Amino acid sequence: VWAGGAAAAVVLPPAGYASLAALGVTDSKRLSPRRRERLYPEIYRWALAVGIGSATVPEIQRLNILTASLLAMERAIAALGMPPDLCRIDGNQPLRFQEIAPLPQATVVKGDVHHLEIAAASIVAKVWRDRAIAALDATYPGYDLARNKGYPTTAHRAALAKLGPSPLHRWPGTG
Repeated sequence: VWAGGAAAAVVLPPAGYASLAALGVTDSKRLSPRRRERLYPEIYRWALAVGIGSATVPEIQRLNILTASLLAMERAIAALGMPPDLCRIDGNQPLRFQEIAPLPQATVVKGDVHHLEIAAASIVAKVWRDRAIAALDATYPGYDLARNKGYPTTAHRAALAKLGPSPLHRWPGTG
């Protein structure tokens, strides 16, 4: 069962940049869920490689959310099946390379706004995560995960107050 943090890595050929830009690939937070779903297969169509990585709830609780997110990013890069020439990392924290050999990297604050490959990866990670959480709705009924995707909506918080936390939930101070 997965319910931790998700990350993606995308390697694009030169032709993929123009095509995906024309389709409207940008920061996943700027796109509607419907638009992200439409772009998801286009990213796979144009990408040379796509990798997904995740960190589990226990890893997040043990390591903290930042370290677990960096670990998920590293796992996404490992899942590419090919080492990229340069790992552009969204944010200001470099990878720590705990599980794979170090690779050249560059941190980019707001990278999903400035680099198409980071934007594409943000869309892949968001769609993958939302689908994974929604699929857990049947396993953990009552939290309405198919609708809220695990985000702390009013209804989700009410379900937590009524049902208590599931093994999927993290609590303040636990990562």
